[in-house]
Amino acid sequence: MKWISGILTVGTFAVLYIFEKKRPLRKQIENKEISTVRNLAIASAAGLAIGLFEKPVTDRLTKYVDSSDFGLLKLFKLPRFLETALAVVLLDYTLYIWHVLTHKIPFLWRFHKIHHADLDLTASTAIRFHFAEMTISVVFRAGQILLIGVSPKALQIWQSLLFLSVFFHHSNVRLPKEFEEKLEKVIVTPRLHGIHHSEKKEEMDSNWSSGLSIWDYLHRTFRNDIPQHEIRIGVSGFDSEDDVTIRKMLIEPFKSER
Repeated sequence: MKWISGILTVGTFAVLYIFEKKRPLRKQIENKEISTVRNLAIASAAGLAIGLFEKPVTDRLTKYVDSSDFGLLKLFKLPRFLETALAVVLLDYTLYIWHVLTHKIPFLWRFHKIHHADLDLTASTAIRFHFAEMTISVVFRAGQILLIGVSPKALQIWQSLLFLSVFFHHSNVRLPKEFEEKLEKVIVTPRLHGIHHSEKKEEMDSNWSSGLSIWDYLHRTFRNDIPQHEIRIGVSGFDSEDDVTIRKMLIEPFKSER
């Protein structure tokens, strides 16, 4: 299962990378190769943090949930397949909540803004997270597992689907408009997430879902009314390549607030 997930993840990224060149949704601001290398470098530090801090915690907690029948879903004694499916859906919903918190709580935004500071929005942006944000999020992830009652299999399925979803909706790929309008009723699409990555706060404060788009519909945070050519991707104050170097992105959250 893990190796299949790995192949799907790498394959999805490679296909999207090619289509970003052939059918771009937005004009690329930076050199694509340079921005991709930078994003992968930032993502490498985040990946190390996940391996050191998140994985040991989530492995232990999901096994504990399974062995002790701990958590909300365990109370209902559901068939295994249904419990797993509901756990995946609830993980997706609680991630929506976490995403909102990373924008609304100033301390969390200090770290999350590194993800938004990319001058372009591409598939590589999907994994461009500050290592400290990944470390801090371990506490929330632990809460998700214990509250919902997430088994190891459910967590693995959710993480695999999440990777595919975030690569897709962060990508700079132009889909047929009518097709995407149908797709966005179910999942987050590149046009929807492009609005979320707008420099304008009123546009950024929308489309927080990471998988299913229903959470934005339910919370009235859904927007699809901004043409992509009107969107300026990024964060105010990070306007050029000199502002978003790897070094500056890694130390920025620890500086005084802009």
